[in-house]
Amino acid sequence: MPLGVIIGYDGSPAATAAIDVGAQLLPQAHAWVTQLWTPPFASEALRRRLRATARSAGDLVERTEAEGEREAQRIAANGTTLARAAGLDAEPLVKRSWGGEGLVLAQLAEQVGADVVLVGSRGLGGAQAMFGSVSDTAVHYASRPTLVVPPALLADEYEALAAGPVIVGSDGSAGAHAALAAAQHVFTGREIVVVTVGDGHAETAATEGVVVEQIAPSQGSSPKATAEALAGTAAHRRAAAVVVGSRGRSAVRQALLGSVAKATLQTAHRPVLVVPGP
Repeated sequence: MPLGVIIGYDGSPAATAAIDVGAQLLPQAHAWVTQLWTPPFASEALRRRLRATARSAGDLVERTEAEGEREAQRIAANGTTLARAAGLDAEPLVKRSWGGEGLVLAQLAEQVGADVVLVGSRGLGGAQAMFGSVSDTAVHYASRPTLVVPPALLADEYEALAAGPVIVGSDGSAGAHAALAAAQHVFTGREIVVVTVGDGHAETAATEGVVVEQIAPSQGSSPKATAEALAGTAAHRRAAAVVVGSRGRSAVRQALLGSVAKATLQTAHRPVLVVPGP
């Protein structure tokens, strides 16, 4: 079966970039291009026109919701067209929600059986778009790995997407092992570079397709320093993406997630796959 990817799409440049990047990283995937809308979703200009012609408050609410749903369907259709043009096997998915879009996206991923949630790290904001803080919520609540695409990639970072290796941050925890397993499942056929940051023993053995590397952070052992070390390794190796677990060991040893996951999302300047713990 092909990899299943649910893509949060709101029509913003960031969401459009996420589709493009997703097609480069996961070219064989089946995608659900998902538009979540919350009434009143229609644009302000459209709502003004409806207010001018509505016969009553109830008529205004009914017409506004109908137009909002139509607009959401149009956005999802546009995103699906973009995804298909990029080479993905894609279909639209429109869902009415009442806020908490990141949580709804995570729930939809379970309902459709998606393997990965894909979101851009920034959206347009306001009624026109819902993804930005949504990516943060999806990372926290999704039971599937969440791939977060940064708002802008440099030319060499974009070129690395098609065939570059994948960096997996490791601290020897169960979460790190889950991150490695997810990387091998999601990025089939790519070289995996397992990176341990700090002085501890590298607990992952090198195997076919898996390289193990241990590096020292340049600025101490803080979560930010760990994230910067992972980002530096990714840049040096021209990596396509960075993978981290959502939780690692406690601060007694170098904790790789929680705070490190957040710091990596802010630092990597590459797509980051955050994998929920076992």
